Amino acid sequence: MKHKLVLLMMLLVSGFAMGQVQFQAKVSKDKLGVNERLRVDFEMNQDGDNFNPPEFTDFTVVGGPNQSVSQTWLNGKRSYSKTYSYFLAPKGRGKFNIGQAEITIDGNVYKTTPVQVEVTAAVDQPTDGENSEYVASENIHLVAEISNTNPYLNEAITVVYKLYVSPRINVSDWRQLDSPKFSDFWSQNIDIRRLEVENGTYEGEPYRFVVLRKTVLYPQKTGKLNIEPLTLNISVEVPGNRRDIFGNRFYETVDKVVAAGNRVIDVKPLPQEGRPADFTGAVGKKLNLKVTTDKTELRATESLQATVEVRGQGNLKLFDLPPLTVPASMEKYEPEYTEDVNTTINGMQGSIANQYTLVPQAKGKIPIPPVSFSYFDLDSRSYKTLTSQEILLEVEAAPAGSRATPGGNQSAVAQQVPAATNQFRYIKLNTSLKTIGEAAFMGSALFWTLFLSPLLFIPLLILFGKRRQAKAGDVRGNRIRKADRLARKYLSEAKKNLGDQTKFYESLERALHNYLKAKLHIQTSEMSKERIKELLESRGANAGTVAEFNELLKSCEFARYTPASNVAMQQDYDKAVRVISELDKQV
Repeated sequence: MKHKLVLLMMLLVSGFAMGQVQFQAKVSKDKLGVNERLRVDFEMNQDGDNFNPPEFTDFTVVGGPNQSVSQTWLNGKRSYSKTYSYFLAPKGRGKFNIGQAEITIDGNVYKTTPVQVEVTAAVDQPTDGENSEYVASENIHLVAEISNTNPYLNEAITVVYKLYVSPRINVSDWRQLDSPKFSDFWSQNIDIRRLEVENGTYEGEPYRFVVLRKTVLYPQKTGKLNIEPLTLNISVEVPGNRRDIFGNRFYETVDKVVAAGNRVIDVKPLPQEGRPADFTGAVGKKLNLKVTTDKTELRATESLQATVEVRGQGNLKLFDLPPLTVPASMEKYEPEYTEDVNTTINGMQGSIANQYTLVPQAKGKIPIPPVSFSYFDLDSRSYKTLTSQEILLEVEAAPAGSRATPGGNQSAVAQQVPAATNQFRYIKLNTSLKTIGEAAFMGSALFWTLFLSPLLFIPLLILFGKRRQAKAGDVRGNRIRKADRLARKYLSEAKKNLGDQTKFYESLERALHNYLKAKLHIQTSEMSKERIKELLESRGANAGTVAEFNELLKSCEFARYTPASNVAMQQDYDKAVRVISELDKQV
């Protein structure tokens, strides 16, 4: 009987020991340098609720809490473990206590025993806790490299975004979370067709890097301007704690958000000293001015093409070309603007031009005066003025019976040709016999019908000719009709260019300007927003419709400096079609 009681007591004690709750704190090391990291695990052998960690007063939490659960069965016995892990960075040297953590298990509150650690001076080779998030943050960096942090107003600078990755980790995927808004800049991204991995260094250590994005900026304001950060979400593969049978580490994937950080540049104003009176904001290097004509010898009323072109490197899309002046004896039409500009890492390069149609009205030697153009040269940091050569046109008299037309064409005047007085008929050597009784063609109904038919068209031809001459002489009307055709043409062109911000808004702006020319009979130089409002409202246009028209013009202006989405472009196009349709009904 005694032996049975002893055996029963031993079973109860062992069952109590096996069912006893264990909750303890473990540290990766009890002594570390101030430049090292400490891992703290709060481990329990039963699942619990309401875990409450201690206040890490003397440390900075750089990772965690990470939760892990382990459950195994061995010989029919269950083993359970749940762990909360933290990664800490010491704030200074000294002896510090890791306080008590609390957990509730089966309605009872359990606490860990405080753990003391000693923090010494920095060590030469720090060994940190194996925290995946910390490893990822320490081995991946997004950097914004700026070519010039102290540029002039309208001087091109380049922002290159590079992602540096340590050889200790791998990147499996990335996506953009937030894109910078360059509100104080004219900006354009440079297409990167393929990402190429290169070898480099980051803070003296070997890294791999890839160029994710290149953007060219032209500052539009002076002073300190902020360049917002680019933010990415990156999937990083970090070596974990587990190993395979060959001793190789398993990798775990961590999603890490990295940002390039805000950058500030200080934009210098262009100097006032030596600024020419005709300076319109052109800034660049090695700009050239060229004025050419397609002919120098012609007759009066014939047309020629004159081109004013600026070529080189600079803010080519952000300034106005100098105007071409001609004598009063020559008619000049509105220029057609063309551009051939490429944006590279060094900024805009290429040419812009205005092509004028000129029609001399009188005979003689007619000069086209020199054209002057000023710009700020970035190489010499001074203003330069370029002047073209005078072009002398040799104009002959207009052809007889012709007069000037808006297109420079000639309309011939019909002249009567006198009949010859010495005409006679030759003796016919061949006969043309006809059957007796056959009706003669001469004098028949068919004969008179064919004979009189041309006479019926003479009044119509005269009327058509007079209307054509009147239309050709109506210079103002021709300009209006031409502007209306151009408005429809550029509106259709804007629809085709949806998705291409620069081309779309250029076409839309031309369509709006040409529509105003056709409706209000004004030139581009007169198109101020107040003048447009005054003229449209005086002709019965609704004030709300006029305001929407001016908002479209503002959108075209802002599009030169700020990016626009495809949705915004579609909305502006639909709005333009609707506003023009409403103005057609109201004016």
